[in-house]
Amino acid sequence: MNKKLSLLGAAVAASLLLTTPQPADARIPLFSSGQEMPTLAPMLEQATPAVVHISVEGSREVRQRLPEAFRYFFGQRGQGEYREERPFKGLGSGVVIDADKGYIVTNNHVIQDAKDIEVRLKDGRTFKAKKLGADPESDIALLQIEAKKLVQIPLADSDKIRVGDFAIAIGNPFGLEQTVTSGIISALGRGGLGIEGLEDFIQTDAAINSGNSGGALVNLRGELIGINTAILGPNGGNIGIGFAIPANMMKNLVDQIIEHGEIRRGSLGIRGGDVNAELTEAMNLSVSRGAFVNEVLPDSAAEKAGLKSGDVIVSMNGNRISSFLELRAKVGTLGAGREAKLGILRDGKERTVTVKLQELASGQVAANQMHPMLDGAELSNVNGGVKIDTVANNSPAAQIGLLADDVIIGVNRQRITNLAELRKALENRSGVAALNIQRGNTTLYVLIR
Repeated sequence: MNKKLSLLGAAVAASLLLTTPQPADARIPLFSSGQEMPTLAPMLEQATPAVVHISVEGSREVRQRLPEAFRYFFGQRGQGEYREERPFKGLGSGVVIDADKGYIVTNNHVIQDAKDIEVRLKDGRTFKAKKLGADPESDIALLQIEAKKLVQIPLADSDKIRVGDFAIAIGNPFGLEQTVTSGIISALGRGGLGIEGLEDFIQTDAAINSGNSGGALVNLRGELIGINTAILGPNGGNIGIGFAIPANMMKNLVDQIIEHGEIRRGSLGIRGGDVNAELTEAMNLSVSRGAFVNEVLPDSAAEKAGLKSGDVIVSMNGNRISSFLELRAKVGTLGAGREAKLGILRDGKERTVTVKLQELASGQVAANQMHPMLDGAELSNVNGGVKIDTVANNSPAAQIGLLADDVIIGVNRQRITNLAELRKALENRSGVAALNIQRGNTTLYVLIR
């Protein structure tokens, strides 16, 4: 009996050796007729109603070269160019992040210079949208519509996604509404592309095309992990390299717009660069990635936290930092006044420091439309009120008599000190509102209806 078993075992082993090994196969396995077909449809049925179609109209200043024969009449001021306003139309996507308040996130470049913004929902309803604020540096904008029975998309912790995770892009490429494409997360922390001022992109091979901008990048649970923003392609089409703004970065910016009426850019107060092979060898570092601190600026958040030149910042709030540009993007979008835990390498030892970010001294970064009669006015916070930085010619704001450098200090005898208070005072107000304006050394009232 044992001899027969041993002979049988030898025969089986021989057959296995003679059998050609099969390659690994990552395809969806075959299912019998009694088993359910694998599908993403149930998840998408929940997620797609939160993705909207955005159409815009407006006008932009266009520069044109002057014919040689006409340059004489314009003299040196013309410099061979003239400028004119030209109307434009555009399409994009957006994501409902708060159904109760009607908040919709999109890209700044989708609605930039737009005078009319229309949002169309999956169920066919259309609404005029109000722009609450935007950040051109990170390409995020926040809109608001007055609508009932909206569907919002849940937010994922985008710091926890990994390269290789599945990703689904939802948007309106070329106006084809509710288009869904799939892929994986190809890379994280992409920067230095020159697409935006602050870049910390998620890279994906899920197909993204023109019109997808502002749409949703979701995980297999239907949670928002990013806002689709840009592609890398020779002719403007998809070649499998698309970029999305991480959901956590978007939320930091949107929270600032809602709370302050503008972006309050965070500042660490250091100068530096990337850790590379040459620096690693020269400084005898134990890491090959990170942000090297060349200089700590006086009275900065970094100095107060105890950072020193020669430190290498390797993480922020528990997430790895691969480059100085990635650190800059995370700090700049986290917001002034927020605390961050930095993991640093100093003298070969790792330690953690807590820093409270200061506000970056910069110009206006948020253009806010508080009321139809303020359209055409660009606003920003100043000490004691809301400054009107610019007023577009022939705009509603210009027609009611507002001027650049006016400061709004009150509404209907209610004191106004910032954009958030101005928005709250004008929100859902009917009838006449009296803006108390500081103009030079005088004060006056401007009525809006």
